[in-house]
Amino acid sequence: MSTLTYEPKTTRGSVTALTAALLTACVAFQLNASMLSPALVTMGTELHTDQAVIGLSQTWFFTAAALFSLFLPRLSDIVGRKKILLGMMVMMAVGSLIAAMAPDITWLFVGRIVQGVSGPTVPLCLIMLRSAVSDPRKYGALMGLITAVNGGVAGVDSFVGGYFAEHFGFRSIFWLMVALAVLAAALVAVLAGESKPAVGTKMDWPGVFFIVIAVGALLTALNEASKLVSAFSAGTLTLAIALVAVAAIAFCGFWIVEKRTPQPMVETAHLRRRSTWAPLLTTTLTMTGVFAVINGIVPAYVQATAPGFGVGPTEMSLIILTPYALLGWIVGPITGRLAPVLGYTKVLRIGMVGSVVALAIIAFFGLSSLPMMIAGTALLGIMYAGTVNIMLNGLGVVLSPEGNPGFLPGMNAGAFNLGAGLSFLVLPAALVASSALGDAQASYLTAIAVGLIITVAAFAASLLIPKPVEAEAK
Repeated sequence: MSTLTYEPKTTRGSVTALTAALLTACVAFQLNASMLSPALVTMGTELHTDQAVIGLSQTWFFTAAALFSLFLPRLSDIVGRKKILLGMMVMMAVGSLIAAMAPDITWLFVGRIVQGVSGPTVPLCLIMLRSAVSDPRKYGALMGLITAVNGGVAGVDSFVGGYFAEHFGFRSIFWLMVALAVLAAALVAVLAGESKPAVGTKMDWPGVFFIVIAVGALLTALNEASKLVSAFSAGTLTLAIALVAVAAIAFCGFWIVEKRTPQPMVETAHLRRRSTWAPLLTTTLTMTGVFAVINGIVPAYVQATAPGFGVGPTEMSLIILTPYALLGWIVGPITGRLAPVLGYTKVLRIGMVGSVVALAIIAFFGLSSLPMMIAGTALLGIMYAGTVNIMLNGLGVVLSPEGNPGFLPGMNAGAFNLGAGLSFLVLPAALVASSALGDAQASYLTAIAVGLIITVAAFAASLLIPKPVEAEAK
């Protein structure tokens, strides 16, 4: 059955307006993750809970984001990309409102899960941008500008988050998120054009059901398994094993449904391609190795009196998170511009090597020297936030099958969020497990070293990603 396509005509002015709307949407989404990083300690204090539980609220946000990322980009191809993006911004505002008014940790969890509906914001914005910009160099530069937000909003978000948490409490951060989500929704409604490249196609809801169950069960199993690090429980182990079994069964169901349905969400032939599984594997491993280091472990260490440096949340944001994000913001458009010229995969691998070096500096020199910690995180801002993050997002778009443009970006967004959730499970678990050694600094070193090893594995996976010839300048 053939499908109709509906793509709007664009002009220079409409591209500028679209870019402004998409950039605002990505900024609003990014605040959900990065602005809370310097406030995690404050959140635990104000809600009378420990850091493990607060960290779990982050995990559930990324879990929800991963699940919605699996199918919303594909749905947007069918019902309209503008419509779906606008809906995500509204749900982001609703989730932020719930979290801002949360009387306890349970309602904070509810708010964070609702915020997770906005998970595929960045890839959906890139899909909309690519449909409006045909020149590879121009698209690369705009892609870099928008995607650089994914590493932090020029550092302002981290600084403001730390300042608000220290002076007004963590709830003020969520109220700011409400305001920006409403602004983003308004701009998308007014400035963005609608596009429906797969209008007339039926959404494969049975496939959606099985893949969401599979990924959700797997993430929950990993969460349960992480509890075994601090205290072994036969019940917890049994539940984790049962959830893995559910995930395996659900994925088998997904595979069967996709092979039989006339209009599958994902063709099984696409899943077998190296252009699909290699970037997804690279994204998941990269996020697992890097994300919790810069958004959790390093901020906590720098703020700790012992063995850290006893720095306050505002100052920590200013010297650690702000340079990281600001450098990513500056470098992002440059690497985006270079990608179509030098090659997406070549620029990605340069960034991967640089990220490994940055993590090594943080692990082996930064824990005993604040200037080296600052230098390591700054280099990570250039190499990960400004290079790797841009290329992985871009590859998700340019390697997607022509007949299903929302497929790989959606899966890749799920991989980003899956990796982020795994990072907040695996690296803190390594920190807790190594704390039995009785040396707090050695525990932090172990956690970061685990992230370093995983990032090396991500570099190895990146060598398998094919070159996106059609997206590069001739």
